[in-house]
Amino acid sequence: MAKPKIINVKGTNVSIIKHNESDFISLTDMTKGFEDGLVLIEKWLRNKNTVEFIGIWEEINNPIFNSPEFGGIKNEAGLNRFTLSVKKWIEKTNAIGIIAKTGRFGSGTYAHRDIAFEFGSWLSPEFKLYLITEYQRLKVSENERLKLEWSFQRMLSKVNYHIHTDAIKEKLIPVE
Repeated sequence: MAKPKIINVKGTNVSIIKHNESDFISLTDMTKGFEDGLVLIEKWLRNKNTVEFIGIWEEINNPIFNSPEFGGIKNEAGLNRFTLSVKKWIEKTNAIGIIAKTGRFGSGTYAHRDIAFEFGSWLSPEFKLYLITEYQRLKVSENERLKLEWSFQRMLSKVNYHIHTDAIKEKLIPVE
C-alpha cells in the first residue's frame, strides 16, 4: 500500500489514501482539531441529512449498494434512540464510500473525498473551505510532478533509442 499523503488544514495534519483508485480522506484526522474529537463522527452519522447524503452517494457510485436496508436506516435516522457506526453502515448496506481501517499504522475512518468534504462542512464551513483548498493544492502539485515525470520518461526513451540505434550501426551493420 502506498504511503498516505498529508495535507495541513488549519494546523491539523489530515491523511489521504488511495482506495479503489479514489482519494479517501481521514475523518479521524479531521476531528483532531475539534473539542469532541472522535465522537464527532458518530454524532455526524446520527444526523438524518448525513444518512440521506451518504445513501444517495452510494446509490450513484455503488452498484452493490443495499438500497432496501438504506431505506430502513433512513427512516430511523434522527430519532433519539438512533445510533449508527461506520462498521454497522458498511455491513448493512455494502457501502464503499466510507471505510474503517484497523491496525497499527493508518487506522481510522476514511471517506471518499465527496463524503469527506460534506463531513468537513458539518464540522465547520471554514474548515471545509480550507480542506478543499489544501486538497486542490495537493492535486495541482501531483499533476505538475506527473507532467515532469512524463517529460523525463519521454526524454529517457529518446536517449535510449539513440544509444541502441548507434550501437546497432557500430556493431551489427558491416562496414563497406
